[in-house]
Amino acid sequence: MSASDTGSTATGLVRAFTAAPPDGLDAAYQQLVGALWSEGKATDLALDTVPAVVAALDETGPDRQGYLAILLGLLAETEYPRLDGELATAVRAGLDRYLEVVRGGASGQPLTLALIYLLAHFPGDRDRILAVTGELALSPEERTRLERGLTELDPAHPVLGQVWPAPSVWTMDEENAAHAEAAVRGLSAEQIRTNWDNDTLTVWAFSGHIAYWAVRNGPPAQVPIPAVPDWTIEHGETRPTEELFGSRAALLRCPTCHGSIELQHSGARCTPCATTYPSANGILDLSAGVRDGAEAHDATADLLQKLSEMPKMGLYYETFLRPNYLRLAGTNIGHEITPADEDAYLLEHLRDTEGPVVDLAAGAGRWTEVVAKAVGAERLTAVDMLLPMLNVLRSRLPEVPAVMGSALNLPFADGTVGALNLWNALQAFPDDAEQAIAEIGRVLRPGGILTMMTFRWSEDPIARYLQASHFFPSRPEGHLLFELEQLRQWLTAAGLEVREEKVDTGTFVFVTAERTA
Repeated sequence: MSASDTGSTATGLVRAFTAAPPDGLDAAYQQLVGALWSEGKATDLALDTVPAVVAALDETGPDRQGYLAILLGLLAETEYPRLDGELATAVRAGLDRYLEVVRGGASGQPLTLALIYLLAHFPGDRDRILAVTGELALSPEERTRLERGLTELDPAHPVLGQVWPAPSVWTMDEENAAHAEAAVRGLSAEQIRTNWDNDTLTVWAFSGHIAYWAVRNGPPAQVPIPAVPDWTIEHGETRPTEELFGSRAALLRCPTCHGSIELQHSGARCTPCATTYPSANGILDLSAGVRDGAEAHDATADLLQKLSEMPKMGLYYETFLRPNYLRLAGTNIGHEITPADEDAYLLEHLRDTEGPVVDLAAGAGRWTEVVAKAVGAERLTAVDMLLPMLNVLRSRLPEVPAVMGSALNLPFADGTVGALNLWNALQAFPDDAEQAIAEIGRVLRPGGILTMMTFRWSEDPIARYLQASHFFPSRPEGHLLFELEQLRQWLTAAGLEVREEKVDTGTFVFVTAERTA
């Protein structure tokens, strides 16, 4: 087949898309995209076909223009961090038309969202683009995502990490702002550039993710975000460690030697390996201890100091990040799954369990609170590796003791836990998810129940790419989710038999599994 033949084939796919009946629209679009783009890379046909894609904006209505804008945005970023390559230049040639179409657009409308995603790829035309879009009544999130996409790095004053879910939500108090500035000062010029580029990809991807869903499904639901978060954390008087943990102390094992540990007034001690672990504000730090001969009270003082100095990111996470993460990982852009749905699932599947209960990767305690309602606070222990999260959890749930410890080396004896909840968390350590599930299987006793909610990759190649093109501090190399069969294999290998699996909404995965004998 000659070059002219392949070119005409791709142009024919553009015409097939614009002429497709409503029930064949998605299939025609996937054929067109697949001919020009795959997994973030352009095909050999892309460059010659871009003019036809741009021209098609004049041949179709708003319901299909949004699809074309998404495709053009995907093609524009295939050469990134270059935005002056041949393909990006070809896409930019249609800028006049894009600006003409976006005039008169409205916040939250599918075509507007798709064009904002596309326009964010042309920082060299920032002033012109903002002059036109400034006439639109965009939401703060839409507007600041566009502005950030159009911003070029100022190495002398880089602002990093404050892009997701939108720059507009990053209103921090002085303590947290100082922490962020200090972190940036410790980076090299190369690290600053890499983080800046990753932030840009993240803001494009979230804009594109929402826009792509919208052009296929209609306007997205709104996420209510308060103007100013409440940063206040209050702690009541903390009871002695052994009193707070009570009978749950028998579950604990030393993370260093796996021997039994004895709780004390302000910490714990493992006699076999002569290691002492500090405790403060109801948080027992089993992530690191001190050996005999070291000053145990220094470790406790250090923990107290960290609690007083740590930025209160747990509150920020609950307020802004969690609801938007459900939009990203769960494709919950229409709010098909609500917090009430998640509450109801946990209450139904945990209320009849017996024995000690662990809320693993408990975070700031949003779901720990629900688990406590289902099983009783007196049976529950919360575990997380992030001190700011546990700081919020203890303020929220003073009757639930907390352990700072790793999901990859759970500080509980074999076969001692009656139920374990792992909610919206497995994807936080995706490279070690198999090991974490194996640890859950180890600590659950026969008949013990695991309740888990996590997320799978979308089956749609565009949505999957946009899910993956996010770069968070927990995994700078890129966002990682799971395949269903992968999760099933890990659960089986850990001795867990799936009793219920729900995957019918978005890209959520709800699982209840039982530890077999």
